[in-house]
Amino acid sequence: MRDQKEPYILEKQLTPELGNMVGLKPSDVPPPLGVKMASAGAAACVADLFTFPLDTAKVRLQIQGEMKGVEGIRYRGVFGTISTMIRTEGPRSLYNGLVAGLQRQVCFASIRIGLYDNVKNFYTGGKDKPGVLVRILAGCTTGAMAVSFAQPTDVVKVRFQAQMNLDGVARRYTGTMQAYKHIFQNEGIRGLWKGTLPNITRNALVNCTELVTYDLIKEAILRHNLMSDNLPCHFVSAFGAGFVTTVIASPVDVVKTRYMNSPPGQYKSAINCAWTMMTKEGPTAFYKGFVPSFLRLGSWNVVMFVSFEQIKRAMMVTKKKIEDRN
Repeated sequence: MRDQKEPYILEKQLTPELGNMVGLKPSDVPPPLGVKMASAGAAACVADLFTFPLDTAKVRLQIQGEMKGVEGIRYRGVFGTISTMIRTEGPRSLYNGLVAGLQRQVCFASIRIGLYDNVKNFYTGGKDKPGVLVRILAGCTTGAMAVSFAQPTDVVKVRFQAQMNLDGVARRYTGTMQAYKHIFQNEGIRGLWKGTLPNITRNALVNCTELVTYDLIKEAILRHNLMSDNLPCHFVSAFGAGFVTTVIASPVDVVKTRYMNSPPGQYKSAINCAWTMMTKEGPTAFYKGFVPSFLRLGSWNVVMFVSFEQIKRAMMVTKKKIEDRN
């Protein structure tokens, strides 16, 4: 992520070998807001397509302990969970909720990632080199904004991922649109925004940690000339951001998943859900699904940030060609 007013100054100063970069070169002008939002949404969808099975495994591990009516099935580890799901439900079960997941990313990532630079510049008044606190504030702001808008898609995605495709086990939902309709009819508008508070908390943490950590790691790598601004640098920065984000956000993520997937009346609130987990399952319950969460966030960050940079640059190349013709 870069400041809007000096998008590539740091890289040009510290990596003179830009001509040897892997992929498209940065544009000479900063991309407009529309380009950033569109490329962020597209890159997040690409990342979801690659990592969705890991996310589904994470959800199954997080809700283990409250699944009822299913005997003889217990998940052990991320790859054990994936193997068990394929064996008992078929490979398609790994992509339960994919449609809602892609809908979520189009709404969610385009706001939380696409608006980040602009909000950062707004808080600094356009000044160069914003501090860590400003970056954190910008990340929290866009993360909260995105959740407020895209929460229904997240509710449907989580419920589909938690739903088991087994003979003799009743399915709550048969399709994405039917799920939206069913939730609205049975739980009201509040059902579609169920878990908004823990999700805002979780995504404010995720967004600011993910974007700020990526910013800081990448800048440190370039400043100390450890790597040039190409694929290895993006990989290390994104993977590091994924690990730090998982450590910080995992407890809130587990509570969010449990609460959003719960039937009406099971928990009084997100805080009650967290307290129930603590008293019944102990503190380790808050880190259930940590390995798949890390694998998913690490790989998701790598695919998303690399795709984001390349899609954004490709859109700028196309935009320049169109402008040159006119």
